[in-house]
Amino acid sequence: MKTIKRVCGLLITALLIVVGEPAGTFQMAVAGDKVVAGYIEKVTLGQKVLVFKAKLDTGARHSSLNATDIQMFERKGVSWVRFIVTDSKGKTMRMEKKAFRVAGIKTRDETLQERPVIMLLICLGPVQKEVEVNLVDRSFFNYQVLIGRSFLKGSFLVDSGAKFLNKLNACTERADE
Repeated sequence: MKTIKRVCGLLITALLIVVGEPAGTFQMAVAGDKVVAGYIEKVTLGQKVLVFKAKLDTGARHSSLNATDIQMFERKGVSWVRFIVTDSKGKTMRMEKKAFRVAGIKTRDETLQERPVIMLLICLGPVQKEVEVNLVDRSFFNYQVLIGRSFLKGSFLVDSGAKFLNKLNACTERADE
């Protein structure tokens, strides 16, 4: 019974801390050494140029980015990929990145789809990592970026009932401290 009361007390205290924040301030939720993230968060990709609403998917091994006009090509004997991305604010960029590999991804209908994979810098809240991201046309999905376990592991706990728990570009602010 004491344990239940202690846990309830801690939960109420945590809620008061989060709810009691004055307007215009931001309190990042943490659990131990992990950042708590909602299942939907804003992220930046690359050098903080593109902003996306992303779905955090603990069932996906790697991350995925909506890209159009995807073209594989060679430059000095190395595989590259050229593609176009449009962020949540409507900013469109043509990008060229070295192709890290080509992945066989099983789709919802169980077919195997080959997708180019690039290494891309992702910033979510205070965490910035360079991870594998596959390129595919996700325009028919609600979220243009899917964040998978290779980015989340070791850094995040995902609250499946929450959205937007983290401040955009907090990883930049943390690096500047």
